[in-house]
Amino acid sequence: MAEFPVAARPSWRRRGRLALAQYLPAAALVLTLLVLWELATHLWKIQPWLLPAPSAIWKAGLAAKGLLGPHTWQTAQETLWGFLLALGVGLGLGLLIEFSPLVRYALYPLLVVSQTIPIIAIAPLLVIWLGYGIWPKIIVVGLVCFFPIVVNTADGLRSADPELIALLRTMGASEGQIFRLVRWPGALPMIFSGIKIAITYSVVGAILGEWVGASRGLGVFMLRATNSFRTDWVFASIAITAILSVCLFGLVSLAERLALRWYYAAGRGERWEELKPSRLPKATR
Repeated sequence: MAEFPVAARPSWRRRGRLALAQYLPAAALVLTLLVLWELATHLWKIQPWLLPAPSAIWKAGLAAKGLLGPHTWQTAQETLWGFLLALGVGLGLGLLIEFSPLVRYALYPLLVVSQTIPIIAIAPLLVIWLGYGIWPKIIVVGLVCFFPIVVNTADGLRSADPELIALLRTMGASEGQIFRLVRWPGALPMIFSGIKIAITYSVVGAILGEWVGASRGLGVFMLRATNSFRTDWVFASIAITAILSVCLFGLVSLAERLALRWYYAAGRGERWEELKPSRLPKATR
């Protein structure tokens, strides 16, 4: 019976080809949808104010880049500061929930209930209390983002291997050493999963806060374009919002790769390539 070969650590070039192969179907699907969209607007002669073609949206975005630049920068600032606020609060609350039973029983149910309150109902209150500056938008982004970070941090710390913890305790390890060597490294994959969920929602939170009350930002640009029946500008701002979200998600994924090299060195995310039939010994096909 043939044995499986031991998989060597993939090179950076192979990782790049693997990443390209993973994202190529999604890129092909998006390109196909854009082509169909373009053809439909021309064949059915859809009015530009109702549904502009992708080429018209691209031209309108380039023509309005002088207007879109300051609005995009404002939304990016609100997103980043709000996300950092959510990250700090989320990690802190996750640690408190895990290491303090009193805090867990008192705070965790309130955190769950807080997610049933629509943000659109809180945002006007923040504008009344804090004005039309940047702080209401930062807090809205923080409220949108912090919950998945809290939950994943608490659950990740709780999912540490109990047998490994017991072994370290028999060897005389302190709770601080157990946290540093077992709990925290073991929780990082789940923590990064929560962070990636949060960063995806962060730009949407900033847009939502700008809709309630702001003088600059992509949300304000969308409202003004809608009132002017500039549907192409609305779609252009939506495209910028999506690109900004994808870029932030990519940065978090890169940080995850750098922080969890040991996790990905074990073969996470690349096993499907190693198990392709062409890579298996003939006796196992």
